[in-house]
Amino acid sequence: MELVFNALGPSRALDPRHMLVSLCVSFLLGSMLAAIYRRTHSGFSYSRSFVQTIVLGCLVSTVMIIVIGNNLARGLGIMGALAIVRFRTPIRDPRDIIFVFASLAMGIASGAQLYFLGVIGTLFFCGTVLFLNYSPFTSKREFEGMLRFLVPPQSLSINKINSIIPRFVITAELIAVREAIQGEALEYSYQVCFRDPSGKTDLVEELGRLGDVVDISLVMNRATVEI
Repeated sequence: MELVFNALGPSRALDPRHMLVSLCVSFLLGSMLAAIYRRTHSGFSYSRSFVQTIVLGCLVSTVMIIVIGNNLARGLGIMGALAIVRFRTPIRDPRDIIFVFASLAMGIASGAQLYFLGVIGTLFFCGTVLFLNYSPFTSKREFEGMLRFLVPPQSLSINKINSIIPRFVITAELIAVREAIQGEALEYSYQVCFRDPSGKTDLVEELGRLGDVVDISLVMNRATVEI
């Protein structure tokens, strides 16, 4: 009975200085996570409010852990209150969800006064994010691109083109052929993968030397953005 009373009774009161230290550590860890997210973010859906959410979520989870303490009743009450709230904001990128979980985890560690674990966990997490961001470990499209050009129908240059492209690329796959300029030309679209990034300019110049090949365009995929 005494054990149950202690679990459901008043929680231990933290010293105000310990509370302030926990909040400061939580703010620093959350700011570090937000800075790493901002530095390694790729794509077009950058959100300033999401970066702020990483820091604020870390602080909120710290306050919740301080409030709960070792009181089981408070923990159950807060869990029930959060179950009522429905968060309907969609998070499309799974990577963003991981950053939210990391923010909450570091806030919990700060609130529980496990400062060493929080600091080590944040440094290890940020180091892993930087490694995955700058290494080719997760990239499969480093030198891939889309090549488009126009040639007249029945042109003999297409045979020369088929011999020029393999000299600069590893693979070249014909994606589409369609009529252009009201049937006066054919537009060819190739997905190409270069052996070396320096071959992009050479390929375009080589195709440009063919007299009837016009409107040559080469769009490269960024290694950090999946399009």
